[in-house]
Amino acid sequence: MERADVLRLFVLITDEYPNFDDSDENVDRHLKALKDFPFETAVQNVERHIETNSFYPKISEIRGFAVDQATRERELEATRAYLDQREANRAKATLPPAGWKDGLLAKLRTTRD
Repeated sequence: MERADVLRLFVLITDEYPNFDDSDENVDRHLKALKDFPFETAVQNVERHIETNSFYPKISEIRGFAVDQATRERELEATRAYLDQREANRAKATLPPAGWKDGLLAKLRTTRD
C-alpha cells in the first residue's frame, strides 16, 4: 500500500468517523503497518467494519484477521479444485450398459423369492 492509498483509506474512515485522527503522524503509522497489505482488501475490511461498529477501526481491524483471510483463500482454492474435479468426472462419465437395470432387478427378485 502506498501513502496515497492510506490517505484514500483515511477519507473513507473519516467520512463515517469524523473524530478519527488523520494527522500526518497517524498516516505514517498506518503506512508502516499496512505497506505490505493490499489496498482493495483494506477497503473491504473497513467497509465491513463500518457496517457493524460505531468506533473507528484499528490497524488490526483494517488488516482483518490474516488467519481468516488465509483460511478463506485455502477454502476457495479447495472449492475450485473440487468443482474442477467434478467437471472432469462428469466429462468422463458414461451410461451403464443397456439392460443393466433390468438384469439387476431380476437378480433382486430371485433373491427375495
